[in-house]
Order: sequence, then C-alpha cells, then structure tokens
Amino acid sequence: MPREGIFVENPYERLNTQQIERIHQASLDILRDPGLICFNEKAADIFAGSGADVSTVAAGDPSHWLIKIPEKLVLDALENAPTTVTLGARNPDNALVMHGEEPRVYFVSGSETNVWLDVDFQTYTKKSDSTVEIRVPEFIPRRGTVADLCKSAHACEHLETLDGFIRNVNIQDRDITEENKDVNKFFASLNNTTKHVQAGLTSLNQLDNVVNMARIIAGGEEELIKNPIISFITCLVKSPLQFVDDTTDTFIEICRQGLPVVVSSSPQAGSSAPIKEAGILALINAEVLAGITLGQLVNRGTPVIYGSVPVRTRMDTLSDSYGAIETSQYNVDCVQLARFYKIPNYSTSGVCDSKMPGQQSSIERLFSDILVTLSGPQYLHCAYGLLDCNSVFCLLQAVLDDAHFQMMKFFLKPPQIDEAAINDVLAQIRKVAQSPQKLFISYIRKVMRTGEISPPYPFEGDGETDDVFALAYERMNELLAKPVDHIDRETTSRIFNEIPGLLPRLNIYEEGRQE
Repeated sequence: MPREGIFVENPYERLNTQQIERIHQASLDILRDPGLICFNEKAADIFAGSGADVSTVAAGDPSHWLIKIPEKLVLDALENAPTTVTLGARNPDNALVMHGEEPRVYFVSGSETNVWLDVDFQTYTKKSDSTVEIRVPEFIPRRGTVADLCKSAHACEHLETLDGFIRNVNIQDRDITEENKDVNKFFASLNNTTKHVQAGLTSLNQLDNVVNMARIIAGGEEELIKNPIISFITCLVKSPLQFVDDTTDTFIEICRQGLPVVVSSSPQAGSSAPIKEAGILALINAEVLAGITLGQLVNRGTPVIYGSVPVRTRMDTLSDSYGAIETSQYNVDCVQLARFYKIPNYSTSGVCDSKMPGQQSSIERLFSDILVTLSGPQYLHCAYGLLDCNSVFCLLQAVLDDAHFQMMKFFLKPPQIDEAAINDVLAQIRKVAQSPQKLFISYIRKVMRTGEISPPYPFEGDGETDDVFALAYERMNELLAKPVDHIDRETTSRIFNEIPGLLPRLNIYEEGRQE
C-alpha cells in the first residue's frame, strides 16, 4: 500500500474560475507572442518538427532560436500528460500515488543547499545568580559533505511526517567532482532511506549511470518503470522565457528514459517576472506549460509534474524573499493552476529568509506551510530544515519542522461526526448533567486510546524555561541512533562493480561499517 498522505477535503483557493481561465489564456498568448528564446538546438528542432514557429535569432556563439508555440501543441500535450504519477520507493509502502485532481498532500524535504549548519550547546551562568545556568545553542555553518547527506537521509527516513526525500545537501568533498557527483549523491540518498528519492542532475553524462544504479536496486528496467524509486527536478526554463541549453538537454534525455520529472520554474516577481500577481502567474504558468509541451513531444505519456517555485523580490536588496507573504500567495495560485490541468503539482512551502532557527524562521515557515498545505498540492516541497532562502540546511530545524507537520496532520484529520457519535455524546451529556460532579473526565481515557486527542508539543519546556532547541537536539540524536534499512550486500556489491565513480567509503560492507 502506498503512503496515505493528507486528503484536504475542501482545498483553500484564492482564484475563481474566471481568473484561472484568464491566466490560462494569458499563458497561451505568451507562448505565441513573444514566445521563448531557446539555446538548445535539440529542443528547437523538436518544436519545429511539431509545427511550432521556430526562427533563428543568432547563428553565432551561443546559437539561439525564437520559438512560438501554437495553442494546439500545448493543449495536445496537456491531453497526453498523465493525470496520475506514481513515485516509487525501495520500500513499496513508501510509494506516492498522485492524482492531478485529488488534493492529497505528500510532504517532502527541501532543495540542495551549499551550507550545512551544525549545532552545539554552550552553558552560561547568570551573572546575578551563579546557581542559574542556561544552555544556549550555537550554530556553526560549513560546507556540506557526502557524510552529511547520508546523515540527512538517515534522519529523514525516521521523520514521521516526511513522505519523500529531495536531496538537500550539496556534497562538496575534495574527491567529489562534476563527473562523480551524481552517482554519489543518488547512492548516498538511496542507501540511507527507503522513501522516494528525487534530485537534480549535475551532469547529463551521468544520467545513464544513475538510471542503471536505480535499475539494479529496483530489479531491472521494467521494474524501475513500474516502481520508479528515483525522479528528477529540471529547471529547463530560465525566467523570463528562456530554454537553457544544458538543463533542456538533460530534460529531453530524462523524458526519453520515461522516468518521472518535475518541470520546475522559479521566477522572481519584480526582477525576472512582473511584480503583480497576474503577471508572475501568467509567466510561470507559460514556462511550465512550455516544459510540459516539450516533454510530451519528446515522449508522449512521460510522467511530468507541474513544478512551482515562485518567489518575490526583496525591495531593499533585490534578492529573493521566500518569507514574503506574496510567495505563499503565488504558490497557492499555482496549485490551482496545476489542478485545472489535472497534473500533479510540486509546490513550495516552509521556506524562510532567516539564517538560523528561531522566531522569524518559525513564523515564516508555519505561515506558508499551513496555507499552502490547505490548498492541496500533491507533492509539497516543504523545505524541511532549510534556512536563508534555501541556501542552508540544519538537521535540528528539520526535526522542529517534523513536529510542526505532525500538528498540521492532526488538525487536518476529518471530523468524526456521524449518527453514532451524536447518540454517544447525547448519552454522555444526559448522564453527566444528572451527576453531582458535572464532569466528563471518566470519558477521556477511552478517547485517548483512539488517538483522537492531540499530544502536547513534543519540545515543551518545564513551564519556566524554553528548552525547545535542546529537546529537539535530543530528538535529532535519537533519530540518528535508529537503524536504517540499507541496500543489501549483494546489490551493493553489484552497484559498486558496475557503476563507475562511487566513493569506496560509501560501501559500508567493504569498509566494515554496517549499522
């Protein structure tokens, strides 16, 4: 059985039907005029051969073309794109089945970051009273490593609310190169979690090696198609309206493999997109539709996911502002657009501008997490542990996020109100009303056993001190102490024999470090 996710009974919507239709039509108009600049010759040829208006802008370095996509090509692509996409997993019980029209939410971790944020605790004594001591967290940033990625996947395997794993640490060890990065990040992730693994591809040259690794683990080529334990993120369109050469190349080859792929766009309202909501929505929708159209032209029926990572510009620095209210508005809108097309949606929440865990981080994260979840995206990249506009990963923050999502999952449970429940409470009320105590305490224990009462906040202090970080740190270490269902010895041996570039230290059997 696949993971259950959260079914949102009445998803929150900001746009009415007429507004959705207007954005849809505006996007189609954009794809016809001005169209997109394309720096990838393969894509230009594919569009030209399919009836798009393709003209050469420059034949020099780099060569590029103007592509104007007719409405029929886009509508045909939307008709051919699967409305249901399955993301498999090493443990089939962790598979995610996403229906484009069904607001069933799966929570997944965040994007790749360069910085890993360690945490250490220092003890300080109060000057006015030496008997009073407090523990204060100290956050230490450093470059992420393969070992960090393994640790992150290990902990995420045991985070209760996490449904899938997007590789969240950029591995920057000295022996990691452009040629071996992809195989090592995918193996480190797959070997430390039995949940679905998704990542971008650093080098197209490594696609075959990554896919062959996944085939070995899944049990063969057909088995991987049935149970796609990996998927890919591609941002092939750079805002505004430009097909990038290398990522478009990668996208085309992934589509030819028939594996699930996210068509992701991340315009910044105010710089690479209009600042007004109508403008950024029309632009991001046009860019995603362009990618979906290309994918279906390459390989009809390719499982594509509508990816939305819109963000607003900070007015003071012109950098990204993931914590801005508008960023959540844009994402909720994109959830509606994807549902309008009946294509599963990769949405974004839980992102923040803060550089470390704290009040700002919690406020910005919870605000977007709650609102975007209520809109019902199928695949919610909810930035477990990500800070500083998705440039920093902190495992302690991921543990805190897990607690917040547990609260949200409890809140979104459907109410249990039926005839039997009403009759039961009426009997209780009549009995208690006639009793001398006038209390319902004797009925609590039975309800507690059913899980209908929410637990207290897991990092609750003693009432006088705030020990959230210290308690979350203890929880983090508990998760890391739990065992992981690694890939078995025989399969691991085959992978290391057949897939070039893997770091020997990742083979726990050869290194004698099996957990």
